[in-house]
Amino acid sequence: MEHTGKGYKGIYWCAEAVLKGDSDLTLPAKIAQASKVTYYTLEDVDFIRGFKALNFCKQRVMEVLSKGDLNDSTSRVCDLFLSILILLNLVAVCLESVDSINLQYHRQLMMFEWFSVSIFLVEYLLRIWSITADDSARGATPWGRRSSYIFSFTGIIDLAAFLPSILPLIMGGLDLRWLRVLRLLRLLKMSHYSSALEDLVSAVHEERRSFAATLYLLAIALFLSSSMMYLAESDVQPDHFKSIPESMWWSLITLTTVGYGDVYPITPIGKFIGALTALMGVCTVALLTGIVASAFSNQMARREAIFEAEINAAMSDGIITSDEKRHIETIRARFNIPEEHAKAILDLLSEKKGPKTP
Repeated sequence: MEHTGKGYKGIYWCAEAVLKGDSDLTLPAKIAQASKVTYYTLEDVDFIRGFKALNFCKQRVMEVLSKGDLNDSTSRVCDLFLSILILLNLVAVCLESVDSINLQYHRQLMMFEWFSVSIFLVEYLLRIWSITADDSARGATPWGRRSSYIFSFTGIIDLAAFLPSILPLIMGGLDLRWLRVLRLLRLLKMSHYSSALEDLVSAVHEERRSFAATLYLLAIALFLSSSMMYLAESDVQPDHFKSIPESMWWSLITLTTVGYGDVYPITPIGKFIGALTALMGVCTVALLTGIVASAFSNQMARREAIFEAEINAAMSDGIITSDEKRHIETIRARFNIPEEHAKAILDLLSEKKGPKTP
């Protein structure tokens, strides 16, 4: 079936054949045999191919910038490079605060700073561009997904990684040297490449009710102890306990079992209140520690259950294929399950079901 348009003789093609990447597109008669055919001109074919190539590029960029897959060496190298760059930036910020080092190596430190800013800026723009290929991202439209990333916690951290260095150039008339401290926020970018912070936030979120209840008890203990210490010590130590807010400093460091020793009670009643405050602090801190530890333990138990379910699914037909092995290894790495522990789980389930591994 032929059609003449836009100054050339073009052939209508089957959309399914184009999207599947058939190499036999030069046979219109073969394509026309399809029962339901949507036809496209040669220009449309080029457009669809270009669109597919663009989507592939976005998908690949998103995969490379995401936490590295064990089977994706490019992504793992990118993660390693950016992680090392973030750590070196923290070292550079610390060295810059030393006057003698900053005076001697200021030019080298500034060159490294602008190199880092360039990398972080390019990374930020690439994440905004490629986020549309992420089906798990929030937003039904491309710009909805982009805005969801821009205003998310990780998006704000990625923006803060380079913005403090660029703003002084844009707003040169203002003293924005205090923004340089915000460069330390680059450490939070490690959440892209390590699940440690994500695991902590997830564990606290799962036990948020218990965590909030313990913090409520800690707040009550703080106010009670500081109020009682103010009444007991304000007359004899007006410099340290002249008000309840100033007494909170002593209460806080005592409740958290730090005890700097710069402020302490000297009256018998004050010492008794101090002893009670220390006991309350031990109990509340122990509760907080136990809640976080329990949340981590429950989280690991759930991950192991999911890992075992994946192994059982792979062993359902009695054979673990190479693709299933790679999938299991990917899940193991994502859940941070030690290799020895994962092997023990696999061996135990293998003994129960007796799979045949090709």
